[in-house]
Formats: sequence, C-alpha cells, structure tokens
Amino acid sequence: MKLPALKPQKVIKALQKAGCYETHRKGSHRFFKSSQGKTTVVPFHKGKDLGKGLLHDILKDVEISDEEFLKLLKK
Repeated sequence: MKLPALKPQKVIKALQKAGCYETHRKGSHRFFKSSQGKTTVVPFHKGKDLGKGLLHDILKDVEISDEEFLKLLKK
C-alpha cells in the first residue's frame, strides 16, 4: 500500500496512537520517542504536507510498518 502525503497533525496523532510521545520542540520541528526508545523528527510547517518519502523515513525511524501506520490513521 502506498503512503499518502499528509498534514503533520495527522502524522503526529497516528504516532501517538502507536505509543510515541513528544520529547521536545526546536523551532518548527517536533521530536518523538517510541516505546522502544527509537527517535524521529517531524517537521511542522503550517500549510505544508509531509511528502511520502519523508513520511516513510519517519516510520522507519520508529519501526512502524506502512500498513500498521495506515491502520492507525483510520482509528
């Protein structure tokens, strides 16, 4: 299944459902940590979507599969 381009708010909500939590912010970037201790950064630029490639990299960082992420979006 292909990942869509999404708003940062939707990505953050899905990450939180997966057990990730925000550790801190620096400028327009939000830093998250998974329950396994993996970390990632989500750029938060108003009005801009996160591209498919960047979204894939974020999910890879916290070890969430594309399929699992798409299920989290629907919850």
